[in-house]
Amino acid sequence: MTLAERDHEYKYCRARGFGRTPHTWATLAWPALRPHPRGARGDNLGVRSLLRTVACVSALSLVSLAACTGGGSNNAKTIKIGVDLPLSGDEGQAGNPTLNGIRFFVHQHPVLEGFNVAVSARDDAVKGVHDPRLGAENISAFIADPLVMGIIGPFDSSVARVAIPLSNQAHLALISPSTSNRCLTKEPFLPAGLSPARLPISCKAAGRPAPADLRPAKVNNFFRLVTTDDLQGPAAADYGYKNLHLLRVAVLSDHEAYGQALADSFRARFTRLGGLVVVHLDFVPSASLDLTGFFKQAKKDGAQAIYFGGVTANGGCSIRAKMAAVFGVGEAAPFLGGDGIAEDPACVRDAGGNAAGIYATVPAVDTSQVATSQPIIASFKSEYRNAWDYGAYTILAYDATAVLYDALGRAIRAAGGKLPARQDVVVQLAATTGFHGVTGTIGFDAAGDTTHRLISIFEATGSDPAAGWRSVSAVDYSAKLPY
Repeated sequence: MTLAERDHEYKYCRARGFGRTPHTWATLAWPALRPHPRGARGDNLGVRSLLRTVACVSALSLVSLAACTGGGSNNAKTIKIGVDLPLSGDEGQAGNPTLNGIRFFVHQHPVLEGFNVAVSARDDAVKGVHDPRLGAENISAFIADPLVMGIIGPFDSSVARVAIPLSNQAHLALISPSTSNRCLTKEPFLPAGLSPARLPISCKAAGRPAPADLRPAKVNNFFRLVTTDDLQGPAAADYGYKNLHLLRVAVLSDHEAYGQALADSFRARFTRLGGLVVVHLDFVPSASLDLTGFFKQAKKDGAQAIYFGGVTANGGCSIRAKMAAVFGVGEAAPFLGGDGIAEDPACVRDAGGNAAGIYATVPAVDTSQVATSQPIIASFKSEYRNAWDYGAYTILAYDATAVLYDALGRAIRAAGGKLPARQDVVVQLAATTGFHGVTGTIGFDAAGDTTHRLISIFEATGSDPAAGWRSVSAVDYSAKLPY
């Protein structure tokens, strides 16, 4: 989940019996579900409405496409790479550095198998916030352009939900450098092996369409370079148990599907490693929430740390500040969470003087820690000299472009040097394995997910919201999943 998604991506939902605990605190964990305070719907009406829009737009796009797509035409020996990202307003602060990574790669490699390569970028933000309807319009415009052989993006999972069905019917490849919601590619939302109840939670139960519902052509055309959110909780458990030497932990979640899944997957993994979750509470965020009793019970039961599944906007890091009254200040009692709080200045501000000792996972490679990335980063910064030109996803976008180039090159050669059919590019992307990118060795599984399943761990460095977070470790599940 990207920083921009934190306030927009999640809705309140809960599958019956998911994550129940026999502890007395569990009686507080099942309040009536309510709408997201920032406007997400309480049911799946928004998703259904957008998918109906996608169906209508797709039909029009495919009519215009029918006469001009397919292999055989060199068309002035030009290939276009479409880019759909938030490029204006607040979210443009993340989208533009991502676009820079794409442009930098194309600038370095302007010709591919005799074709000039052009970047066609479109903004999917409205008033600074990513907008699925505008994203759908962008994808439709790319579909209608026969020179567009692949799209890099979207940046956010909510835009991806409408982009995938459109591009899928047009057999046009999508590669995202940032989206991490599991239901874009796989069922279930939470695997049984990551559920304390040992029961899988489906995408539908989590308020999301199933991956098959996003693929009307019945084949996959969506690929991504970051791993999925379901691995964040286990990675925090591994780091806490093996690196911080935690044996007893209390767990909180903020009554959202994302936070509940992180908390439950942390509990399942931590217990399997040999740790003990002494108390668990799923709370409804409110200004009057008082967790003093929870903290005291956790302390009494020997909790050495607290894991929080949720987002900053739901008071996640205010919890850290309130911990001080019972657990004291500082790193002696760590506070762990996911990318809903990671590298977020608002989290540090809310935690105040107790920000030290916050650890958070991000389901992506931290390129600053990858040796093979350093020459490219240095070269990029020599050309793009402003600090804001570079971001967390710049080099991942660079690698996404490299992977698309590799697939395009193979498709062009297979077409005898002519412009390939779009479906042939999708086929070549799906066959990607062992590609040596600057972020690591890249490949895709049958669902289009990266096989480079790396979770980065960051630590807040102090109480200054403007200060960067420190990269402290990474957990690699590429060889073996934690369930």
